[in-house]
Amino acid sequence: MYALYNRREFVRPDPLEFLYRYEDPADREIVGLVASSLAYGRVLQINRSIEGVLSRMTPSPSRFIRNVSPESLGRTFSTFRHRFTTGDEMATMLLGVKNVVVKYGSLHACFSSVLERGAQTVAPALACFVEELSTGAPGCRSSLLPSPLKGSACKRLHLFLRWMVRSDDIDPGGWDNIPPSALIIPLDTHMHRVCLGLGLTRRRQANMKTALEVTNSFRKMVPDDPVRYDFILTRPGIWRNAGVDFPVDMEALTRHERKDDQ
Repeated sequence: MYALYNRREFVRPDPLEFLYRYEDPADREIVGLVASSLAYGRVLQINRSIEGVLSRMTPSPSRFIRNVSPESLGRTFSTFRHRFTTGDEMATMLLGVKNVVVKYGSLHACFSSVLERGAQTVAPALACFVEELSTGAPGCRSSLLPSPLKGSACKRLHLFLRWMVRSDDIDPGGWDNIPPSALIIPLDTHMHRVCLGLGLTRRRQANMKTALEVTNSFRKMVPDDPVRYDFILTRPGIWRNAGVDFPVDMEALTRHERKDDQ
């Protein structure tokens, strides 16, 4: 499946598409955080909402972040809404991004500074990264910037890290000093169901403990790249969400899990 479907032509309609528009890593990391933070709900609505944010930050999101004032951020996103995410929450998160960029130079530099050498997973560094983004910009942590310290699987943040760290036909990468071996699987309900079906976990809650267990299972197969198969295993769910048929019947992977439930 990886050989057949881990290709750029199968990305649409994934939010990852938005990152391909930007060559500058400074723009791409900001777009990645915005796109991943809104990656909940129906994928077509997700993409419309991401477009709505980026259209307010043209032509360069990084330049916009550096130049915008806190007051202007609030006005710019006052009419924005994505499901439960309000314009105030988006403006608050972007204010956190601005503070981090001013302090460290980039999101990459911030994350690198809090990642301990030899760390087995990115979880501790992610908690510090969220803390940095939330300092001076309270109010967005629980929704857009959940902390792994509270047990959340932090699916959207781990999705962001996958995009930033891995580099192949799908993931653009750029954060080259972060080892892919330390990444954690972006675990949502669909990925959890697939992993139950594959026997990669028996845990029934899609939380951080389960995400770590699933990642360890993948690490036994691919020690240096445990999230390699995230893209292909989540395609059926994303395509179904968008009303598109996927060429492989992934439901077969979870049949014994549903049978056990019955």
